[in-house]
Amino acid sequence: MHPSHHAKTTPDKAAYIMAGSGEAVTFGQLETRSNQLAHAFRTLGLQHGDTLAIFAENSPRYFEICWAAQRAGLYFVCISSRLTTPEVEYIIKDSGARLLIASAGLKDVAEDVTSVTDLEAYWSIDGSIAGYEPLEGVRAGMPETPISDERAGTDMLYSSGTTGRPKGIRPPLPEDTAIDGTNALTMIAQALFKADPNGTYLSPAPLYHAAPLRWCMAMTKFGMTLIIMEKFDPESYLALVEKYKVTHTQLVPTMFVKMLKLPEEVRAKYDVSSLTAAVHAAAPCPIPVKEQMIEWWGPVIEEYYAGSEGNGMTWANSEQWLAHKGTVGTPIFGELHVCDEAGDEVGVGEEGQIYFGGTAPPNYHNDPEKTKGALNPKHDDWSSLGDVGKVDADGFLYLTDRKAFMIISGGVNIYPQEAENILITHPAVADVAVIGVPNEEFGEEVKAVVQTMDGVAGTEQLADELLEYCRERLAKIKCPKSVDFDPALPRHPTGKLYKRLVRDRYWGNKNSRIV
Repeated sequence: MHPSHHAKTTPDKAAYIMAGSGEAVTFGQLETRSNQLAHAFRTLGLQHGDTLAIFAENSPRYFEICWAAQRAGLYFVCISSRLTTPEVEYIIKDSGARLLIASAGLKDVAEDVTSVTDLEAYWSIDGSIAGYEPLEGVRAGMPETPISDERAGTDMLYSSGTTGRPKGIRPPLPEDTAIDGTNALTMIAQALFKADPNGTYLSPAPLYHAAPLRWCMAMTKFGMTLIIMEKFDPESYLALVEKYKVTHTQLVPTMFVKMLKLPEEVRAKYDVSSLTAAVHAAAPCPIPVKEQMIEWWGPVIEEYYAGSEGNGMTWANSEQWLAHKGTVGTPIFGELHVCDEAGDEVGVGEEGQIYFGGTAPPNYHNDPEKTKGALNPKHDDWSSLGDVGKVDADGFLYLTDRKAFMIISGGVNIYPQEAENILITHPAVADVAVIGVPNEEFGEEVKAVVQTMDGVAGTEQLADELLEYCRERLAKIKCPKSVDFDPALPRHPTGKLYKRLVRDRYWGNKNSRIV
């Protein structure tokens, strides 16, 4: 269960192929390069438990870095390529990263980051960046054999925080020093996702996201060949399935929507019969969309509910979903509990906060309050991602809401307070609520509802000004797509904003406030 084993048995087999450029990296090359980088990390002084950061687009170098960090016992922080300089700076400093590796396509932000951070080294990939040493030069001359003190490392990913700042999820490093140990995901991949070393896995999403990164690395452990899309395009995706006879893949619902919107003659042009398992998560899938996908691809679509925190997972195959439409499955990792605000379990069909028990609760780096807040009030070994749902008589879970008002747009988690914290500083804004509103393609989109200062008119010009004001200070994907004005946002005399009342205006009388 590690690419190093496949490097011995099938060194010339492609570990992964970049869809756009066609560049292939074999298991033998992955072994050599990850060994060289592991030596480079040690030469820099990085030891077991230290942290490095990767700020890059999808690149053939991405997995060379990840597997090098994994076999050197390091935490590797994968930073979204969409973030601004202040956001990247915060994650680097908060994580305690000692090294930043960035891709040349992001050089504008990467160069700015060197002026606000003081790391031991800055390395570049896919081209030159001022102030960065090319990774190829760093690893040149390093030994191609494993370091003497190999030990398993892991990712440390950042999840947007309800207090306006992302929170790093820092799991304990595996106690077993072996780099080829199994974990819950690899066991699930084998048992339910039917991972097969003879199969081919297509990944269409950014590798800095938890699901693409972890599924890809799990498939590599099994010896599968990955096809990595630099950027998702619906027709290109279908063409790749046919070209490489793809057997396994992982998507998000918005990708389904985009493929279904292709003209019928385009969809029919490509042979997707090689697919045996297509898993999706990150956002609930609208029932009509999933029905159409199963009709098109057959009963190969799997769904799960989980988070970057890794504290539990539910799963549903196509047959189970068709019998329980709208479900996200039954628990396969962790015990499922749906509880009221007091922490007591509710009855069948009743809504409550979703908790997983019997697993390690999440550990939010530098935020003990958030870590504590994820626990059930009466059972400190039950932890929650903050979602609300219900369980039917057969034990199938349905998501109905999000306690913390998180917005999921196109599979990306967005916490509204980041945009609220910026917009409230604009001189024309007296109060603001940022919410998710329904969007047919992306599930939800971000909207700001603004109460202006006395004497300030809520005009279209002001709305455009507020949108630009936010985009200058925050990653575009986190910013509102539109602004509405409200003469007085509903607040309790204590100052608490009744955001539910604001949000309900846009969701109507739907059975679920989650798409």
